[in-house]
Order: sequence, then C-alpha cells, then structure tokens
Amino acid sequence: MLKQEPQDGEQSLADPNFRADVLSGLGGQPRAIPARWFYDRRGSELFEAITDLPEYYPTRTETALLMQIGPQLGALAAPNAAVVEFGSGSSTKTPILLRAIDPAAYVPIDISGEFLRHSADALSQAFPGLPVHPVEADFLRPVPLPVQVARLPKLGFFPGSTIGNMNAFHAVDLLRAMREWLGEGARLLIGMDRIKSPDILVPAYDDAQGVTAAFNLNLLERINRELAGTISVDAFRHRALWNADAARIEMHLEAQRDMEFTVDGRTFAMDAGETIHTENSHKYGPNGARMLLRAGGWTPIREWTDPQDWFALVLCEAQPLRMAP
Repeated sequence: MLKQEPQDGEQSLADPNFRADVLSGLGGQPRAIPARWFYDRRGSELFEAITDLPEYYPTRTETALLMQIGPQLGALAAPNAAVVEFGSGSSTKTPILLRAIDPAAYVPIDISGEFLRHSADALSQAFPGLPVHPVEADFLRPVPLPVQVARLPKLGFFPGSTIGNMNAFHAVDLLRAMREWLGEGARLLIGMDRIKSPDILVPAYDDAQGVTAAFNLNLLERINRELAGTISVDAFRHRALWNADAARIEMHLEAQRDMEFTVDGRTFAMDAGETIHTENSHKYGPNGARMLLRAGGWTPIREWTDPQDWFALVLCEAQPLRMAP
C-alpha cells in the first residue's frame, strides 16, 4: 500500500518517537524497529486475534492460571488497591484479576490511544462501580500516574510475558521504573513465559492462518500510512525463528527481492534476503526469571505455573532496598 506524500504546508501527525525509531532502525545494521510500534488500532486488533489462535498457548495458559489462583490473589492483594496495568486491559485476563481482588481503582496504560479508550470503556461497562483512569503513554518512558490513585496501595499487572519483548538490559530498566512509579511496598503480578521445545514455540509465532504474519506486516502498512512510506508490503514475508543462544523467539520481515523505498523523504535500499528485526520474545527458566526480577528491584514472594510448566505468574513486592547482605 502506498501513501501519497503530504501536500505543501501539510503537517504530519506521526508520533515523533515513531518517526525517530523507524528512521534510525531502517538506517542501522542490522535493521530493527522496536516491537512497541506494532500497536496501532489495527495491530492491537490483530494481536487480540492472535491470542485466540490454537498455536498461541501463552494467553490460554495464563488465563487458566489466573482463574485458578484468583482466590489466593484476593487474599494477597492489599485492600483498596489500585490496579495499574501496563498495556490496555485484555478482554479476558483483566476482568479475572479485577473480580478476584475488587480494587478501588483501575489504571490501564497503553501507547495506542484509540485501543486504550475502547478497552477502558468496555471495562467501565463491565465494572460500573469501578473508577477507571486510562493513561495514554509509552510505559518505556516516565509515566505519571493519575492523582486519583496517588494515596492508594498499588498492584502492578504486567501479563502476557511482555517483559520478554525486551533484552535483559532494558527489562531491568523497565522493572526499576515500575518500582519507582508504583512506590515502595507496591506489588507486581507479572507473566513470564518458560523455555520449551521449539516445536511448540515457533508455531506460536508463525501460525497456520497467517494472523501473526499479518500482524508483523501491518508495521509496514503503518509506516506507509503515517510516515509517507513507499514500501511494497507484498515484497516482504514474515519469519519467526528460535535463537537458542539468546533463549528467544525472533520475528523478522524478510525482503523477497532487491528494493528501494522512501520513508519520510529518506531513501532506503534492501537486498533480497535482508531482514528488518521487529520483535524478540525472551523465555525464562525459574532461576533466570527470579534473577531478572531482583535486578529490577522486585522480590518474588509467590510463583504459580501450569501443570506443563509452560508459563509462570510471579507476584513480587517492592521491598526496602538493602545495601548489604
């Protein structure tokens, strides 16, 4: 899909951070664009569809775990807590948590404003007595929480193994930022995907129906639409592979032929077989998960896994920092 160049005097409405990440990512070697830019309205809808696919085990496994441990979460959460979810509320997982702990307020944070408002409206209707305070923001940058929840105890909710989309350096940075935003004494319920056979992992990111491929290719559609791109989307194909050394699934967009295109007035050339690296999904064993959380300032206090040990939910606490053993 091609987008016409803006007319003279016309102001681009593209997010300047999106523009900067795309231009630097396409100009780098290897080429890479951060996965957070998948989530325009169409990308968010496609991801919701991915979560229902038979190959995509994380959502149904985590959902079943949440339903199983709901009574325990109700007993472990602070009374009158505000649930702060990093990402728009899932239509399945978030209601399970909200029913289990009966919070005083709910704060969803998401970069996709349209999808955020839609999910916040849906949860407001499902929980008419619950104050919902959506925050449109990139939670990889500082996020001021609404003043309405400033004095409430906080329970952070970070499901879906989204932490796995970051390398360890950035994951630790994010966990430390979450600790700062939520405050000492806060708790965090986080989903973390386990290391398992590539025969299970790869199909989860390269489904037979091609929904994940459409999700990946939609990033190029967004670049064309928002940054005056001239990328031939049908000249790329989706690739998913298991990188055993890094313990992660990688998603790429692979050029099927030599090509040249422009984005925001800049020209780029790619050779056939060259890729744009669009996502990582790191998987963690139990010890690696605990070490990552502790490095981020969170002390694991409870952990639950499914019978196959495919997925874990970890409840952590921002305990006082100790400078000595």
